[in-house]
Amino acid sequence: MIRNYFKIAFRNLLKNKGYSVINIGGLAVGMAVTMLIGLWIYDELSFNKNYGNYDRIGKIMESGTFGGNIFHQEHMPAPMGDELRNNFPDDFKYVVNSSWTEEHIVAYGDKKFTKTGNYLSEQAPDMFSLKMLRGTRSGLKDQSSVMLSQSVANALFGNENPLDKIIKIDNKLNVKVTGVYEDLPYNSEFNDITFIAPWNLYVATQDWVKRALDNKEWDNNSWQVLVQINPHSDYEAVSRKIADLKLKHAPQTAFLKPRLYIHPMAKWHLYTGWDKKGKLDSRIQYIWLFGIIGLFVLLLASINFMNLSTARSEKRAKEVGIRKAIGSKRGQLIYQFLSESLMIVSLAFVISIILLVAALPFFNEVADKKMNVLWASPVFWLLGIGFCLITGIVSGSYPALYLSSFQPIKVLKGTFNIGRFAAIPRKVLVVLQFTVSVTLIIGTVIVFRQIQFAKNRPIGYDRSGLITIDMNTPELYSHYNTLRSNLLETGAVVEMSTSSSRVTKLTSNNGGFNWEGKDPNFKENFGTVAVTHDFGKTVGWQFKGGRDFSRQFATDSSGMIMTETTVKYMGFKTPEDVIGKQVRWNEKAFTVVGVISDMVMDSPFEPVRPTVFMLNYSWANVINIKLNPQLPAANSLGKVEDVFRKFNPGSPFDYKFTDDQYAAKFSAEERIAKLASAFAGLAILISCLGLFALASFTAEQRTKEIGIRKVLGASVANLWALLSTDFVILVIISCVVSVPIAYYFLNGWLQKYEYRTEISWWVFAASGLGAMLITLLTVSYQAIRAALLDPVKSLKSE
Repeated sequence: MIRNYFKIAFRNLLKNKGYSVINIGGLAVGMAVTMLIGLWIYDELSFNKNYGNYDRIGKIMESGTFGGNIFHQEHMPAPMGDELRNNFPDDFKYVVNSSWTEEHIVAYGDKKFTKTGNYLSEQAPDMFSLKMLRGTRSGLKDQSSVMLSQSVANALFGNENPLDKIIKIDNKLNVKVTGVYEDLPYNSEFNDITFIAPWNLYVATQDWVKRALDNKEWDNNSWQVLVQINPHSDYEAVSRKIADLKLKHAPQTAFLKPRLYIHPMAKWHLYTGWDKKGKLDSRIQYIWLFGIIGLFVLLLASINFMNLSTARSEKRAKEVGIRKAIGSKRGQLIYQFLSESLMIVSLAFVISIILLVAALPFFNEVADKKMNVLWASPVFWLLGIGFCLITGIVSGSYPALYLSSFQPIKVLKGTFNIGRFAAIPRKVLVVLQFTVSVTLIIGTVIVFRQIQFAKNRPIGYDRSGLITIDMNTPELYSHYNTLRSNLLETGAVVEMSTSSSRVTKLTSNNGGFNWEGKDPNFKENFGTVAVTHDFGKTVGWQFKGGRDFSRQFATDSSGMIMTETTVKYMGFKTPEDVIGKQVRWNEKAFTVVGVISDMVMDSPFEPVRPTVFMLNYSWANVINIKLNPQLPAANSLGKVEDVFRKFNPGSPFDYKFTDDQYAAKFSAEERIAKLASAFAGLAILISCLGLFALASFTAEQRTKEIGIRKVLGASVANLWALLSTDFVILVIISCVVSVPIAYYFLNGWLQKYEYRTEISWWVFAASGLGAMLITLLTVSYQAIRAALLDPVKSLKSE
């Protein structure tokens, strides 16, 4: 009997090819989208779980209050590690000092590469449970050692055994390879660390770090401290013990109300952001967002399936009547309809797997992931099979229970009437479909508007043709003037300078400034950037008052240039009020010589920080080069590379375009926008597929009515309006419902940005109008096709 049910189901699919393609195709697309989103959510939730001690690793962080705002920061003083290690042995299994992950030149013989690495305490490999391919996890005990990732070891040594080989870091540090570990997975916090060197080596070769440790500088927050708590310890309990540690050693920070706490690794990826009120603003919201979108897209596809299943089932009333007349029981009819439904859903699931495999590479690129289908996961298959069963039973239950209840006498005599309210459930589902689709469209438009709003923001400098190069070798530090003159002589460079921060990343903040008229209770926090004389010409400063640094004025060695926001922050009204004023910092007096437009060096979505620029050649570690706009960039870069080869032979010529670095600031929002737009497009597509099929079914149901109307003189336009009006009304209702929903959620999302766009009324109007036009285009084909049908054929009886 089951075989017979499937044979009938297959024949019905072939008989109604158009409906079958829409039914199966729409459901398959919905399933594929949901599986893609499911893989993304799984990847996000499994972040960092490759570390064996994942649930006991954390980082020391500090919270406090400044300027009425609550802040959280992970920058710690150098003595913090020893303090925790020596005074809390019962609470911490490992305490690891960490520099910041940065690019370094790694060389072996004539092979040189720029790789990211970090200086960590010797317990780090054990804490991160690194999978060692060569050597042991104790490889960092020797101060002049290094541990390499598998990819770096292969790049440097090929098939050679790298152990005990001597390599050079930044052309100045000779270190011995003591271990090779398996590359860390892409969805882990330290995936970009390709080599690890000892913290003790970092201290021994960096005078300022050694000084911070020797002098117990608790007010110099420039490093990280990572910890692993003991099995019997508790994050909250240990956090309470260390809460006042910073205040104890640096009482001058009391005005910040600093409190230390441990931020667990389990929350590093999904719970890392806080707004100025101290409220958590994290990635977990996007887990919920895309999870809901995935469920809604799947719901849309399921609605289509149920709508078309119930609509087509009413055409099979006579079949049910005949089956009952020749002895079929109601239970057999129910099994028949359910088996047909399950077969269609299963077929859609198979197609969705094919779509998933085909779309995954593109999805990975857009989402910046390296995900794979979880073929070996029982959960993946159980969810897929479970969905097939639930969808098949739910969508097949209506025709199964409803049609099996028909009285065969009424059906076969032609007195059976479906009923005027039979279409109401379908109309409700169509409204739900388009409510979701229009909400997604509005959301996508607002996200793109927010991104464009920030991109159009004045940034206070000219980033076109501007490149930056890290000064990570002694050869570049000691030949600044010669390097600059050689670059300018090529004609490929119009200006060159150095600075302590890139124009796209402000890396230093300081207090302790004093000036005439300053409120004694005012606690300032200035971004501080050390520059050379030609920095302003290189980046294109826009002056609001005063002048640039000049070699003609020897006093400019104690000069200072500040931004407009800094002037207001200090309590002055205009740039003229501060020009010539003295500002003291670190026991040195600086004279303000110029005021420039605000420079967007941090997030383009946030207000700019008050920032000051001072001349200091020894602090600079970034080379800024302005390429000649009259020459092709490729030619200019070739000439620049030749100059660098003279001073730094054999080292990789690694540069970054400021345009690219600035564009990267929008990457997270753009990823969200691209994914949301893709899902919105698919939601509309699925909704329109269902609408197309329902319009076709409606036109088929009303064939005789249309014929009669044509005979009585109705025009094609009249009939088109007749058949389209019902669907247009449903979409209008959807738009009305979606507007307040979209406004509520999007307004809340925009609140996390200080610098944000407004939600304009035309966004809702345009989205609604777009949905209306799409609806009309979808429905019109079937409506006009039915209106053009010859009334003789439509009125002809069997």
